Amino acid sequence: MFGDKKVKIKDSERSLISETVSIEGTINSSGAIDVAGLVKGPVYSKEIIVRETGSITGTIEADVVEIHGHLDGKVIGQEIVIGASGTVKGDIEFGNNLKTENGADIDGYIKKVNNSKSKLTGDFLFKKKDKKGPSEVEERSDVVNKEALA
Repeated sequence: MFGDKKVKIKDSERSLISETVSIEGTINSSGAIDVAGLVKGPVYSKEIIVRETGSITGTIEADVVEIHGHLDGKVIGQEIVIGASGTVKGDIEFGNNLKTENGADIDGYIKKVNNSKSKLTGDFLFKKKDKKGPSEVEERSDVVNKEALA
């Protein structure tokens, strides 16, 4: 209606991790991801839906998040829905809306953040990390014994 600028993601921009698939590692997507299988690692996307059979162990960060399955990790998003069959074991940070349906199971802290703009741009999702050579050791202020890093 008025000021409603929701952009519906086309089916061609959706990725499905089906019930028979198990993935370990970081997942980045500039579209939408439906998770019906198992994921171990962080997931960054514009939209993430964890279906009833889906399970993620790791952080989720997206503009729109729906959890109807299991999440063991932190979830960060603007619009978050925890469905009646959803289980979240971790903290929830939301920007605009958080909806929990009757029966949702949440074990963690809930925090509203005042980020009106998403950090999830195409550049953020697919930014290449600088790799350091084997001789370069990053300075860490929290490490007391620096010789242990060598």
